[in-house]
Amino acid sequence: MFEHPLEERLFLFAKRVRKFCRELKIDTANIEDSKQLIRATGSVGANYIEANENTGKLDLRYRLKISRKESKESFIF
Repeated sequence: MFEHPLEERLFLFAKRVRKFCRELKIDTANIEDSKQLIRATGSVGANYIEANENTGKLDLRYRLKISRKESKESFIF
């Protein structure tokens, strides 16, 4: 299913984050933080997969930078 081992690991990471967020107490802060965390973790994997589409070195670097930025955002929590 996955061409690169990191793609699978990022997919599983995003899945685990979603499961974690479902188990949180429901309050305004948790809802907003969960939404942002889910978006960030999903974006990491999506941008990594797009980076591997081989559309050129500049696009590869750009997508990897976005992926890295999103991963940093998910670690703030």
